[in-house]
Amino acid sequence: MNEARVLALAGVFQAASLVRSLAREGDCDGDALTTCIASVFKLESDSAADVFGGSEHLRTGLRVLVEQVEGRQRDSALLGVVANVLRLERSLARDSAANRRLEEGLNGMQRQLLHFEPIHPTILARLADLYCSCLSGLRPRIIVVGNPLYLQQPVQAQRIRALLLAAVRAAVLWRQLGGRRWQLLLRPRREAMVARGMLTASALRG
Repeated sequence: MNEARVLALAGVFQAASLVRSLAREGDCDGDALTTCIASVFKLESDSAADVFGGSEHLRTGLRVLVEQVEGRQRDSALLGVVANVLRLERSLARDSAANRRLEEGLNGMQRQLLHFEPIHPTILARLADLYCSCLSGLRPRIIVVGNPLYLQQPVQAQRIRALLLAAVRAAVLWRQLGGRRWQLLLRPRREAMVARGMLTASALRG
């Protein structure tokens, strides 16, 4: 089993779980958010762990992955977001123009990152705009379910769209590392087993 591939999948689950938190509660874990958003700009890295700044920064995603595969109470809305993110990645892969616009947009933001943290409102707003211009026209369109009080707030909408972009970025990495949807349909417990082992190792390291 490829641990790097499971890490990338955990990146998808982490971003999706943060979207869930924002949509339902209006807030999410700041460190996990920073990990997801920063990964969007890691277009070239030596390893999957490097994309996310180290596997320890994906504990949330690994935990949620295990819970959703092995737990008795699965969140159908969260799993729906994950499934649609994986499908959206396939649509993006087939659209060279959207890929080019997205890459150009991310490269154009590199200078801003010299002055702002990844989760600065300016960065999140730009990423949300990129999501809308490059991905919202592709199918499937990802529908986020939650409290309208939060979903209708422009700042929260920007954070959610930026996280969806991060989820797609993780899905791209997952695909590059050999990830396929049939693996999740036919043998999801193998992925969860690896994720659980990585969580245990991370806990032992402190």
